[in-house]
Amino acid sequence: MCAILTYTGEISEELFKSMLMKMKDRGPDMDRIMKGTRKDGSNFFMGFNRLSIMGLNPNGMQPFVHNNNMSITNGELYGFEFLKSYLKSLGEKFESGSDCEILLPLYEKLGTSVFNFLDAEFACVIYDAEKDDFIAARDPIGIRPLYYGYDKKGVIVFSSEPVALVDICDEIMPFPPGHYYEGGKFYCYRDMTEVKEAKIGATGESEKTGQNKVVSKEVIIKEICKNIHDKLVNGVEKRLNSDAPVGFLLSGGLDSSLVCGIAAARSDKPIETFAIGMDIDAIDLKYARIVADYIGSNHHEVIISKKDVCDALEPVIKALGTYDITTIRASIGMYLLCKWIRENTEVRVVLTGEISDELFGYKYTDFAPSAEAFQEEAEKRIREIHMYDVLRADRCISANSLEARVPFGDLDFVSYVMNIDPERKLNTYGIGKYLLRHAFEEDKFIPESILMREKAAFSDAVGHSLRDDLIELAEKTYTDQMYEEGIKKYEHSRPFTKESLLYRDIFEKYYPGQSHMVADFWMPNKSWEGCNVNDPSARVLSNYGASGV
Repeated sequence: MCAILTYTGEISEELFKSMLMKMKDRGPDMDRIMKGTRKDGSNFFMGFNRLSIMGLNPNGMQPFVHNNNMSITNGELYGFEFLKSYLKSLGEKFESGSDCEILLPLYEKLGTSVFNFLDAEFACVIYDAEKDDFIAARDPIGIRPLYYGYDKKGVIVFSSEPVALVDICDEIMPFPPGHYYEGGKFYCYRDMTEVKEAKIGATGESEKTGQNKVVSKEVIIKEICKNIHDKLVNGVEKRLNSDAPVGFLLSGGLDSSLVCGIAAARSDKPIETFAIGMDIDAIDLKYARIVADYIGSNHHEVIISKKDVCDALEPVIKALGTYDITTIRASIGMYLLCKWIRENTEVRVVLTGEISDELFGYKYTDFAPSAEAFQEEAEKRIREIHMYDVLRADRCISANSLEARVPFGDLDFVSYVMNIDPERKLNTYGIGKYLLRHAFEEDKFIPESILMREKAAFSDAVGHSLRDDLIELAEKTYTDQMYEEGIKKYEHSRPFTKESLLYRDIFEKYYPGQSHMVADFWMPNKSWEGCNVNDPSARVLSNYGASGV
């Protein structure tokens, strides 16, 4: 990960540098501040903290300058080699091997349409000298973070993390994914929840195609699963390209295991896998070990204690910039695992299994009353995921000076799965995520026992006691009276348990008055029968069954 910061108006360089250094963990290798001058003679600043991943020499340092324009980008532009060759054929020259160096000349040729053209996870800010204007953009999923706010003079400021904007902006907001900013306005260039193609498959046993041919249900499922397979494999393969060492977070669940299995099959040497668990009741360590042995990875296990969990709580909330219960619970294990990776290995890029649940369903979406309701819930989760699981992956990993890559967030893959008839994604098969599981039955990238294993909540998988330890800590922190008085302080997303109050109080310590950075608590859809619960863990649902065994 890297950090970008742009202050579009006048500010002292000393203050700007102090803002940039608050995000030093995102880019510990190098940092640079560049002053620019607008047409009216006023100054602005762009700053960059670099974590060297592609193009490791100093020439890849940003901001980039081209034809008096300036740009800073945190991201990975997949397939950039082809685009670079194309630009070279037009006479462009490049100083580095950095993928992000191509963005500015592409923008100069295509304008803001370039953002919809990219196959990338990115956040960027461009100063267009001719227009004397700033253009900012963020990838359609929101995998790379970007925040904005306005200072006391109404000057807009863009930052990779909200921590840099505290004390500068009264209101800090996440930059909307799939949007670009130009001329003081935000424009949507791609909505990943919009279904533009005819949905694939129908609810009956067969359907007619455009050629009036009858296609059986089995043929439709086979075609869908082949596409799921091929697109996910492609999503993993393109994310293996790195000039820095790559590793894999392996929980032993379906999603991370598939990512690891695909990567291992495409690698000519053992991949590096990492798992974490509590010292007394870790569920997934044994399953991760089964996968690691099967794929022949160089596997590492990290064991944590109750003390580790409690000690990590405040640093995790500070790093995340959230008060959401499930995000925080699931982040503690990931944060401590990534901390161990940074301190004990040379790995600088990690692949993870996030975003599969939002596409194929959680345990609670088994309760969806209809296909339409399932689709609406998936659309909501994809729109908001940048505030929850994607935030967790980015911040837990970048806080430890690593870069996260998320194959299930591949734009082609997400777009395809969102267009599958939701009737086919409902759990009518006796097991959740059936299409994803069935898609990988033949090539046996992972053991069948893992492929068909029921999902466990991540915080539970690290160890049932992790959730219990946090609840116990909150119970010791607040009496019933303290809780009743404490929740009255908050109108937006009011805490509803002692645990949620503890998280909110810590959040407010670092981000006072900024709760609107997160839409609300991530919870099952309470309007559905069977989902009216007050704890986000799937463990409290009636269908959890053997998931946590």
